[in-house]
Amino acid sequence: MSIPAFGLGTYRLQGQQVIDSVSNGLALGYRHIDTAQIYGNEAEVGQAIAASSVPRSELFVTTKIWIDHLGADQLIPSLKESLQKLRMDRVNLALIHWPSPDDRHAVAEYMPALLEARQQGLTDQIGVSNFTISHLQQAIAAVGRDAIATNQVEIHPFLQNRKLADFASANGLHLTAYMPLAYGKVVDEPLLQQIAARHNATPAQVALAWLLQRGFAVIPSSTRRENLQANLAAQTLQLSDADMAAIATLERNERLANPDFAPAWD
Repeated sequence: MSIPAFGLGTYRLQGQQVIDSVSNGLALGYRHIDTAQIYGNEAEVGQAIAASSVPRSELFVTTKIWIDHLGADQLIPSLKESLQKLRMDRVNLALIHWPSPDDRHAVAEYMPALLEARQQGLTDQIGVSNFTISHLQQAIAAVGRDAIATNQVEIHPFLQNRKLADFASANGLHLTAYMPLAYGKVVDEPLLQQIAARHNATPAQVALAWLLQRGFAVIPSSTRRENLQANLAAQTLQLSDADMAAIATLERNERLANPDFAPAWD
């Protein structure tokens, strides 16, 4: 099952808030749900999925292994715990959430453990998140390029991650864009507003369509049903070459996810 191009992110959503977001998303037609161990909401995501009428076979569920669980003997037990919270016997995609801080655990240690999780049937696919070119090269060396379903990274009009995107394209690696709306900052961008007006769309839809047309998957999040529904409409928005080129000029290396344990970015 390939990664659906349009998904629902759950970062920062807690308790009833995430239950409502996932429930509304599923009712509106979302079938790709993204969570993570560190989000602290896997149980609520699982609860919302279990309560929905959508068959599990129609869903694509992603979770991510936290940095505290990258030891070869810790990774699989932590994924099994995630599955218990999610009320599932497997996820569709398991990602390494971040490279090990200061590479205390080598990529060559935890990627084979993640591959073993796939072989045990705990996940259908495996991948990475927040990996630099160097970390991607190490992951390819450890498990092979074809085993890596995606690299989930921050990409939006203000952080276009071109060097990494070019490497991924050249090596046949798929990218998933998180924070695709830059925490809502795209809504106030005049250029996106102008393009949106020409297409009878919203700036958020324009930003999402720009990413989709570049071949990336997107996982925007929202707590409001109307925004969840509006975001979905980005899938039918066709931007012109001129629109795409104009949006490319918005690059300003504005990285929003940059914790103190982040790797040295490309």
